[in-house]
Amino acid sequence: MGFVAAGYKRADAVAQEMRAVRAGTAAPFGVNLFVPSAEPADRDTYGEYLRELAPEAERQGVELGEARLDDEDWDAKLELLCGDPPAVTSFTFGCPAPEVFDRLHTAGVAAWVTVTNRSEAAAAEVAGADGLVVQGSEAGGHRGGFLDDGSDEGGIGLLALLRVLAGSTRLPLIATGGIADGAALAAVLCAGATVAQVGTALLLAPEAGTAGAHRAALAESRPTRVTRAFTGRPARGIVNRFLVEHSDSAPCAYPEIHYATSPLRAAARQRGDAETLHLWAGQAHELARAQPAGEIVREMAAEAAAVLERVSGDLRDRGTSGGYRSLPT
Repeated sequence: MGFVAAGYKRADAVAQEMRAVRAGTAAPFGVNLFVPSAEPADRDTYGEYLRELAPEAERQGVELGEARLDDEDWDAKLELLCGDPPAVTSFTFGCPAPEVFDRLHTAGVAAWVTVTNRSEAAAAEVAGADGLVVQGSEAGGHRGGFLDDGSDEGGIGLLALLRVLAGSTRLPLIATGGIADGAALAAVLCAGATVAQVGTALLLAPEAGTAGAHRAALAESRPTRVTRAFTGRPARGIVNRFLVEHSDSAPCAYPEIHYATSPLRAAARQRGDAETLHLWAGQAHELARAQPAGEIVREMAAEAAAVLERVSGDLRDRGTSGGYRSLPT
């Protein structure tokens, strides 16, 4: 099932994209919303960082954007989804109030919440979520969590998190983070996920709007790191100059830093400057395939089925033989 990304868009733009999806397919689809921050960040926490970034903006020939709080048409988007319901609405960066879930359920929309630890999963279940998007630390892009559990910004790996949550919630688990081939899909299904969600695996598809410099970096054997440097919120990207030089001083101030750096990042994208652009990517980005999205999804499913059949056969053989086969030398 495909999703319309509603982040950084006004309600009318989301409505237009939903109409385009419905014109192209009768299949169900979802819409993902960013939950807005409740309070603006303290200017004292990010003012010095903006001064640090001024030379970066000058280098790109632009000015920094306005550091501001914006709810991105939150109420209008909810009204849209209740009046023109998709199959699923998923939330990231927060857990909506129970009345939001009530409105969506009345409209016949299932609601999922992105979680990165047990505390968030419990909060989402109490609020009324129908499913949990379990985001492991391997995932590319922004961390979707909203409650600090004392762990570092990297968080918990996907398989460990799935096993912890499988024993503590009745909700279906949607696994995401580092899933880029059929074997990984099979692994998360074995670990308790109902389905998997992929992102980085599709970034080289011709349908993706991935910048050329970003595409080139994805295919290289380069490390990733979680940083607040680009948006003021922890996100995993391929390590480049901007990330290295600014991560240590970047404040926790989202969406203020996102809006401030948007012009310089847009200019870097236009110029093909991979050392300034945010290169969001999961830890398995080297496995991304330059194929149409439909082919990628179908091949992953076929690979997963083959892996599960092979492993099931191996386990059956071991069970009937009364022991383990010798490993090859």
